[in-house]
Amino acid sequence: MRLLLVLAICLLFLGAADSFAEILEPGHSWGIGTEVSSIKYEEPGIMNEKGIMYGVSAFYNYYGELSVDNPELNKWMIRAEGRGSMGKVDYQNSGEIDGIDDSIIELRGLGGYGLEVSESVAITPYVGIGYRQLHDDMGGFVSSTGALGYDRESKYLYAPIGAEAILDLKNNWNVGLSAEYDLFMWGRQTSRLSQALNGYNDPENPQKRGFGLRSALKVEKKGEAIDFIIEAFVRYWNIKRSQEADLTVNGIIVGTVTEPKNNSTEYGLKVALKF
Repeated sequence: MRLLLVLAICLLFLGAADSFAEILEPGHSWGIGTEVSSIKYEEPGIMNEKGIMYGVSAFYNYYGELSVDNPELNKWMIRAEGRGSMGKVDYQNSGEIDGIDDSIIELRGLGGYGLEVSESVAITPYVGIGYRQLHDDMGGFVSSTGALGYDRESKYLYAPIGAEAILDLKNNWNVGLSAEYDLFMWGRQTSRLSQALNGYNDPENPQKRGFGLRSALKVEKKGEAIDFIIEAFVRYWNIKRSQEADLTVNGIIVGTVTEPKNNSTEYGLKVALKF
């Protein structure tokens, strides 16, 4: 994250001309991509899971059309993003479970405004809304110490707040760098205990505190009809301890459960085509 911050600062000082090149191309664009990443989920002092994820993604981007009467229109940005990934992770606690299926679905909508820094550098601050869902399919597994597994599902609603800087390298090449803070708004953790313990309920723990961070460095080669993009990324979540939920056996409350504080780190590489 420190290295990416240094690169962002460098981008701000690379352009020196007073005029502004059309780095933020007006109009509509969309793209599709594929990615591979390494992910680690951890409940400090309790357990961790780590593995490799494979995913696909799509995006739509719009910068307001250029206008003779109002040239500022080309700076407004609207973006929609979606991704889905699947993979296998290994669980480690007092016992171990290998080869657990994991899946992530994420949807985001962003709005921003392009700022003129120089003829070769543009920066677009943005805000938006995001939804992330992770499913951990541990039901039916038995750990090396005999513990029974159960499915877990995390849902997050958050507000992305960030900025993207683009450096025009000429000859149809550019470099982009983004940094983002994710304001955690709402979360819910569902634990399917009934899969492991007969008669138990499936507690749903509300989550209200946490945050996310993410950054990406991409290189884009523009073509006549299709642009090629390669991107390195980091995505991080830090979620605080949840609120309590009732634990029942055959409908009778026997106690309460909480979701411990946790964090997850995902870093990887994405390749995409833009049309």
